[in-house]
Amino acid sequence: MPAPAHLDPRLLRAFVTVAEELHFTRAATRLYVAQQALSRDVRRLERELGNELFVRTTRQVTLTADGERLLPYARAVLQAQDDLLAAAGQARPLLVDLNSPGLDTPRRVLHRARELAPGHELMARYESGLTGAAGELLTGRLDASFGRFAGLAPALRAGLGQQPVRYEPMAVVLPEDHPLAALAEVPLAALAGETVYAGAGNPRTPEWTDLARSLFEGRGITLAPPAPLAVGEEEFQRIMARTRHPILAVVDFPPLPSTVLRPLVDPVPLSPVSLVWRKGLVHPALDALRRAAAVIAAEEGWLRRPPEGWLPDRDIVVMAAQ
Repeated sequence: MPAPAHLDPRLLRAFVTVAEELHFTRAATRLYVAQQALSRDVRRLERELGNELFVRTTRQVTLTADGERLLPYARAVLQAQDDLLAAAGQARPLLVDLNSPGLDTPRRVLHRARELAPGHELMARYESGLTGAAGELLTGRLDASFGRFAGLAPALRAGLGQQPVRYEPMAVVLPEDHPLAALAEVPLAALAGETVYAGAGNPRTPEWTDLARSLFEGRGITLAPPAPLAVGEEEFQRIMARTRHPILAVVDFPPLPSTVLRPLVDPVPLSPVSLVWRKGLVHPALDALRRAAAVIAAEEGWLRRPPEGWLPDRDIVVMAAQ
């Protein structure tokens, strides 16, 4: 079989990690990927090379003779790639959109990535909304963002990569004198008859409005009509005081004066958060960002979906992808 014209470095890294661990589960943990995805990558490399690289039994994994021959060459290729990425990474910072100041999930991932890659610059900006960021990701004006990947148009998703980060429980922001403010948790049924603001009309966040629309359907909750985007805490507070509409949010939403934040229950609606980047982007700081997201998700159980959680079917499919 002729040698392939191109080998994806990701497949070589999968091979080298399994060769070093001789254990697929441990190798998958090192690479922060699902074991099934790692096995798929190794099989693909074997098909492209036309050689079996591992002998797999129920008790152990060992290298074949072909695997032994390939290993030093694969390591050399990956070392050269790492050296190249390190040099390229010094040329410019990685620009990361954290959506809004105060949101805990993207902020924590960014801070951990900075710890993992102290030699690289990761710069934050706050523009709000994955749809608003997606066009800039595709044109290279932005490197990474966070949000609901399933809420993007298919044409946008086709050019982007994503890594599930968290199922974030949703909440509602209420005026402090609202009748529901006295509750520690707000059952979704208690919002029946309410008009709830969820960003309708904001061109940066239609993926959030779409999630709200799915949640409110059949529950007697009205989606607040489009309104001009309130910029700044003072203006946001003024509009809320005038309309008195509850606001759909997440449990880590930053506090606002004269309001209370209450988690939603029965069921617990979930906001699916992914790390998103342009396909083909190669940058060592992006690798650090992905490692950081995987580490915190494992530590905090961010990707354990509660049995009482609510999520649209298409989001379940997207969040299961690796």
